[in-house]
Amino acid sequence: MSTLEIDTQVTEDGKVVVTHDRKINGTVCRDTAPAFTGDPQFPYVGKFITHLTLAQVKSLECGYQPKPGFERQKATIAPMLELKDVFALVKQRKARQVMMNIETKVEAGAPQETAPREVFVRTVNDEIVKSGLQRQVTVQSFDWGALMEMHRINPRMPLVALTNHDFLQVGEEGASPWLGGIDADDFGGDFVKAAASIEGVTALSSVYGMPQNGKISDPNFSLYVTPAMVAEAHARGLRVIPWTCDDRDTMAALVDMGIDGLITDYPDVLREVMAERGMRLPKAYPGR
Repeated sequence: MSTLEIDTQVTEDGKVVVTHDRKINGTVCRDTAPAFTGDPQFPYVGKFITHLTLAQVKSLECGYQPKPGFERQKATIAPMLELKDVFALVKQRKARQVMMNIETKVEAGAPQETAPREVFVRTVNDEIVKSGLQRQVTVQSFDWGALMEMHRINPRMPLVALTNHDFLQVGEEGASPWLGGIDADDFGGDFVKAAASIEGVTALSSVYGMPQNGKISDPNFSLYVTPAMVAEAHARGLRVIPWTCDDRDTMAALVDMGIDGLITDYPDVLREVMAERGMRLPKAYPGR
């Protein structure tokens, strides 16, 4: 593992918390007690984070059980982390070789469910700048409008364009709400060409295949990332970092294709795939 992939949401009072879900997920978090006596929003499970304060979010216990599909990962009960907590840990461990790929999880398809794009991007950027760790940070988003906004306020920030096939809306009338005004059809439906048109983008991160959680051994599975996509991106000076592949054989096929990185829930498996190919392994940091 060389990079921490960090999903973020912004609370009602402008704090950046680390979570994949825009709505409090009762599968991984549970209510304990209201943040204050008589809080009419309690219980908080099922509420959108953008409608809750940090104090309300911090009252939750998260990680009390493994998320389905992640049973091999040990459950550890803890409050939801703030982004600044991750930065503090990186500094404490003197992990200067660890990169952080921070996702601004703006929900372009339902913008009322997350903090407004401009607020979200500005708040995350403020935390990054305040940390002093910007040289170890890239920012990614499915919402390409958020990438454009990040480039506007912080032109030095390296950006990563996320997508899946559906968000491109190839062949559909008008621009997808996820692409910040870009119409993929103006680029022949080509993800690489469309994403490369965004200033500040240095890497492309698409779904690795379809269906999204499939394996290369599945009869109806196909890789979305192709050698042609990788070659085209590299010709433009862009890295290719697909998401989120956990199957060893599928990892191996992608690595052999010449990708530059891979988002996975199981970096230990990816390290084994890399070691089998004699590839240089990133520095390992102890868990404690």
